Amino acid sequence: MHQKRLAVVIAGPTAVGKTALAIDLAERFPCDLISVDSAMIYRGMDIGTAKPDAATLRRAPHALIDIRDPNQTYSAGEFTRDAAQALERAWDRGRLPILVGGTLLYVRALHGGLADLPAADASVRAAIDAAADRVGWPAMHAELGRVDAASAARIAPHDAQRIQRALEVYRLIGRPLSALQRDAKAATPDWRTLAFGLLPAQRHVLHERIERRFDAMLAEGFVDEVRALLERWALTAAAPSMRAVGYRQLARFVRGDEDFAAAAQAGKAATRQLAKRQSTWLRHDPLYTLCDPLTEPVFDQIATAIDAARQ
Repeated sequence: MHQKRLAVVIAGPTAVGKTALAIDLAERFPCDLISVDSAMIYRGMDIGTAKPDAATLRRAPHALIDIRDPNQTYSAGEFTRDAAQALERAWDRGRLPILVGGTLLYVRALHGGLADLPAADASVRAAIDAAADRVGWPAMHAELGRVDAASAARIAPHDAQRIQRALEVYRLIGRPLSALQRDAKAATPDWRTLAFGLLPAQRHVLHERIERRFDAMLAEGFVDEVRALLERWALTAAAPSMRAVGYRQLARFVRGDEDFAAAAQAGKAATRQLAKRQSTWLRHDPLYTLCDPLTEPVFDQIATAIDAARQ
């Protein structure tokens, strides 16, 4: 009998079918599902996050969904605390925790620890945002490349949130974020992790799924959801919730800064870029066993691996 407790991770790029697979596993095993999604944490952000609907959540509850209002922040450190508590609750009940989602930084933080980073500073962030308004995020990305080339190499030129944080860290303490992350002391978790990365071999097939899903979200009322969020919470472009893929682009249309067709195309392009970043992460992270959910019987593969690990 294995001494360490077991946790399962189902990760992968957006639109690959992670949630559906996790729900199927929850019908096969005595599981507690834990969401690993930095956008599903927000109440009212349902359509654009592909959040499971109320009926599905009654059948297969997910921890860490709808735990923040859209005007609030949520960090990887907070996720680590909340997910660790959810893991303990599952194990205490004799159940198997399955973490499911695409925010891979959260998985890394939970499994391997976090760098000791300075707290967010509103004035520094405001100064960075003001500069970005003047020169654009690609120019801010170029600035990051001059002070932290390693971070700039793995952050996309339009990834405003990550560029802002890396610049903020450097401006606050004068050290590159990448150096702090290299120096982080990774804690060895007191549980075993069985992690699967759902990674389609055919990129164009995933892109087609992204296109269809985004169109379905628009038909379901994605624009109205964004409009309601902006009106109720008076959210600005700097709000973390409004930096989520799709929301950021459609908010520009709702505010009158861009026409609908351009905003929708930008949302699809940003979703494809997110999927590319997630896929690259999975290919290079040894934690994950990779499988193609579009061509392989992944449910049977994962269920067999879970059965073996639980013996």
